Amino acid sequence: MRIFIDKQSPKAFHALVQTSEAVRTVAAEAGLDRTVVELIDLRVSQINGCAYCLDIHTKAAVRAGESAQRLGVLAAWRDAAVFTPVERAGLALAEATTDPTDAVAQESAYETARQVLTDDQISAAIWVAVTINAFNRVSIMSKHPVRAHRGTPGEESGVTVSGG
Repeated sequence: MRIFIDKQSPKAFHALVQTSEAVRTVAAEAGLDRTVVELIDLRVSQINGCAYCLDIHTKAAVRAGESAQRLGVLAAWRDAAVFTPVERAGLALAEATTDPTDAVAQESAYETARQVLTDDQISAAIWVAVTINAFNRVSIMSKHPVRAHRGTPGEESGVTVSGG
């Protein structure tokens, strides 16, 4: 059984949570909609295969007004005409941040982002991707469990973790 590193080293985890809270404030101040932030969190978590963060951020996206259709096609966002130019720019930056070895993707993401996002929004989107990447690693290495939701299908369990 693995240790939950967030519980084993709570000061380090608390610092990560504080960073995440600061990043969410920066994103809001830059004018990034909460839905964009959740889409970034979800796309990065999909790439990293973090079930725990996918569970948390799916619930958060639904609370922010995200539709089942858009959540369902998020992994193929480039082929789905349901995302706005701002969302597409954020998703491209999220993917480029998650795989920093792909220089071509980074340049393409920046090129796309420059057309629709301000410098503050570009910075915020990258910070959102950086922090969710960190949370993904915490949850993956700790093997945080995903438990079935109680109640009817689609009903939230009410369990949340800051930044997760």
